[in-house]
Amino acid sequence: MEDQALVLKRGDTFGVFNPAGDVDARLRPAEGLFRADTRFLSRFRFLLGRTEPLLLSSHLGGLEAGASIDLTNVDLPEGNGRLPLSSRTIHVLRKKRMYDGGFREELRLHNYGSETVVLDCTFLFEADFADVFEVRGKGRSKRGRLRKPRIRPSTVTLGYQGVDGVERTTRLVFSPTPTELGAKAVRYDFPLQVGGEQKIEIDVECFAQPEPKLFIRSMPSRTKKREGHLRRYLGQAAIRTSDEHIQEWIDQARADLEMLVTPTREGLYPFAGVPWFSAVFGRDGILTALQYLWLDPHLAQGVLRFLAAHQAKGEEEGKILHEMRQGEMAATGEVPFGLYYGSIDATPLFVFLAGALYARTGDKRMVERLWPHIDLALRWMETRGDRDGDGFLEYARPPKGQGLWNQGWKDSDDAIFHADGRIAEGPIALCEVQGYAYAAWESAALLARVLEKFEAAREMQRKAEWLRQRFEEKFWCEELGTYALALDGNKEPCRVAASNAGHALFSGIASPHRARRVAELLLGPRFFSGWGIRTLAEGSPRYNPMSYHNGSVWPHDNSLIALGLARYGLSAELRKLAEGLFCALDYLEDHRLPELFCGFPRRPASAPVRYPIACRPQGWASGSLFALLAACLGIRFHAEVEEIRFEKPVLPIQVEDLLLHGLTLKKSSVDVLFRSHIRDVAMNVVRRRGGVSVVLVS
Repeated sequence: MEDQALVLKRGDTFGVFNPAGDVDARLRPAEGLFRADTRFLSRFRFLLGRTEPLLLSSHLGGLEAGASIDLTNVDLPEGNGRLPLSSRTIHVLRKKRMYDGGFREELRLHNYGSETVVLDCTFLFEADFADVFEVRGKGRSKRGRLRKPRIRPSTVTLGYQGVDGVERTTRLVFSPTPTELGAKAVRYDFPLQVGGEQKIEIDVECFAQPEPKLFIRSMPSRTKKREGHLRRYLGQAAIRTSDEHIQEWIDQARADLEMLVTPTREGLYPFAGVPWFSAVFGRDGILTALQYLWLDPHLAQGVLRFLAAHQAKGEEEGKILHEMRQGEMAATGEVPFGLYYGSIDATPLFVFLAGALYARTGDKRMVERLWPHIDLALRWMETRGDRDGDGFLEYARPPKGQGLWNQGWKDSDDAIFHADGRIAEGPIALCEVQGYAYAAWESAALLARVLEKFEAAREMQRKAEWLRQRFEEKFWCEELGTYALALDGNKEPCRVAASNAGHALFSGIASPHRARRVAELLLGPRFFSGWGIRTLAEGSPRYNPMSYHNGSVWPHDNSLIALGLARYGLSAELRKLAEGLFCALDYLEDHRLPELFCGFPRRPASAPVRYPIACRPQGWASGSLFALLAACLGIRFHAEVEEIRFEKPVLPIQVEDLLLHGLTLKKSSVDVLFRSHIRDVAMNVVRRRGGVSVVLVS
């Protein structure tokens, strides 16, 4: 239990606490209170009788972005005028609740002993104001300076003047007024009668001047309003099942997604993951929005508006953002990620999401607002994205230290290589990215028709079909039975069997015959671990089930492949994949899909092997469960004719029934119940409001 951190987030503020609710970055470097890529609190420890209390239990509060922790005292000897105190005499209930800009902590101490005791409660605190990249281990040649603490009867203010000229401040407010208050510690000394209770409240607040772009401050009262706003959107449609365990998994995934969603001036945006990626990422945000789109379109709207507002100008005009950081090291150029555009796939995925959003909502006004940005994205794809005019999107590798070496979703330095293990030389054309480009051109053609740009639509459709043919000619590897991982700078295929080929099914670029062959390979013994599809086939060069991208299992990767299997009607393969991931959920201790786990084969009565630094929660991992269910149900929206279709639905063996409650399309909504039978899945429309039609295709 000791290694299970408590992760809390609200808005752009998050905390990583140990199970007892403490922070001590000197002992556990990832812990702290973070905002805008800065650690505003590096130490926050509670002592009872100047001794660590005993942890009884700790529990995350789900939708409330809070935690409850139960503690008690150990044996405390006589001294300093106090009577000895037997262990488990005092119960401490410690509650934490995040809000935008800090957290509130409430402690309730109850005396279950037989006599009055005098308690000594101490809080130790520090703020190192370390940049998140510094916390991750990147060295710095120069730092700003810490301000002298300002101490008032109930308040301590810690400050830091950054090299970037930003003044960062942490304020701790204690109630009631402490017995002693210093620059690094506060102490309470009070009697507690038999059966008596004492309450202590602490607010920890983060400030910066001038404020970063996403720095939206909200005190606890305003946070509650924001939570209601989020639930109205993310909770419009609900998924219900009679199986309590599966319902817990669904509720946990939605709670995690809500935790990661951050209000911005352009709308809601899902941050990528805690702790290292609690920031805007283009690819992650787009794919998370796609995974959740069938349940509610508001997330996709916020993602598209935000990315459109931050679309590249100048030499890379039209390119979509990869990453946005707000810390000191980004501002000073010590890391290149302030506004960083180093991904090859975010731009076509942006167009793909815009088309998917229209299919889901039929909102022509949104298309009109986004079209100038879509047009710029397409122009970038044709010019800067296609570096040599061969029709494929490629990226060139930057000098070391000036950005990401690989610029697809597998961005480890060793992720793209040849069959003999040699690292591929650039420019690199990735398999899955060509599929995204195909889907982008198809989506653009749809949106052009909506805007009655019929000649442009025909040209875009022609480009999509031409790209499909080129892809089949250049990427298919008959001897592997799958598509090549990539083409290198000499247009030589990287003849490596990797999960990237499964994304060709997700985008629809694969021919039906070859899609089936890819699916058979991915669900075969070299790829399928029993829990999910590995990123790389077992036995390949560089295969390692403990690597980040060369043999591990990524839930989001699997969920996109699942959507591809559903697209091509590959029901048996889809069911096998879904059942593996559901089994993994059953064994994972918090029933939460992590960013990734190791690719070791499934063993009897054993859980998936954890990857040690995986983000939990992580945006597209949380969205994976929803994408997986969408794939199983075969759901398709046709907003123009107000129709919802369910094509060849299948349910994993673990799921007997599934109710979609309040599923909306335009101004209509339906409740649809699915029940699993031996050979098929039955569907029943329980309630219908409005003119939407529901169609089952068996």
